[in-house]
Amino acid sequence: MNISQLETLITISKTMSFRKAGELLNLTQPAVSAQIKSLEEEFKTQLVDRNQPVTLTDRGKVFLAHAEQIVGIVDELKQRLADLEENPQGHIILGTTTSIAIQILPRVLSYFQDQFPHIKTSISSMSSSQIYQQVENGIVDVGIGYLIGRNPGMTTSVLYYDTFELVVSPRHPLAQVKTAGIEALGTIPLILLSPDTVGRKFVDEVLARHGIQPLVIMELTSSEEVKRMVELDLGAAVISKQSVTAEVRSGTLRIVPIIELEVTHPVGVITKSGKYVNSAMRQFLSDLKGMPETQFIGSE
Repeated sequence: MNISQLETLITISKTMSFRKAGELLNLTQPAVSAQIKSLEEEFKTQLVDRNQPVTLTDRGKVFLAHAEQIVGIVDELKQRLADLEENPQGHIILGTTTSIAIQILPRVLSYFQDQFPHIKTSISSMSSSQIYQQVENGIVDVGIGYLIGRNPGMTTSVLYYDTFELVVSPRHPLAQVKTAGIEALGTIPLILLSPDTVGRKFVDEVLARHGIQPLVIMELTSSEEVKRMVELDLGAAVISKQSVTAEVRSGTLRIVPIIELEVTHPVGVITKSGKYVNSAMRQFLSDLKGMPETQFIGSE
């Protein structure tokens, strides 16, 4: 049994003619006859009295009532699926770093929620390497973080570029200098991100390249925690430039330029290749990738 056969029976009940039913359904009369015969053989009963005018048998009338319900349900299903295309709805689980969740996502989500109030979002904070793992395992639908090399099975798209900078409190001895040499990182107490983060790995690579042994007095898991400690003048830190935009503007932190740190790092969207993309995810990804870079980068 298929929907086409049910629609043919319904049309015969209305036209009382195989020929007229065929004309309405754009089928030949033999095709109409074959569909009804197939139904009757499958259910082992006669549904149509073929004497003129054509009528349904008692069993055919019972069958018709259920056929109309089935076709109605299928039509409603098609309509609801079509509505999803026009009015996206659903649930998206986002995975991102703490600094992006605080600094970037509010600007993105405020726009998105206004446009699509039926889409619910859940946000989990984690390191960029964890974002990759959780996207791959299907725990997170969409990751937003630092893009790390090539990862088979993952699809990435750059949103903007970030840099890591040396930041100090206004009371720190380096606060008044215009620039500093890379050797300065070996002479001052440092508060750094945990070793599994992209920012920390970058700092370790730079220090190793220049043969510098850092004085690490504290390791923390997020840029937000690091900033609070630096504001208390407990040490200096190398963290995301985007994450300190507000503090630099308000004067609670200062950036000390070091030319060796001036390397751009791509930040972007991470999804699993081949994963089913529902209407909510499709709309979110489309809007996210369509936003200009200035939407993600706060003004200083």
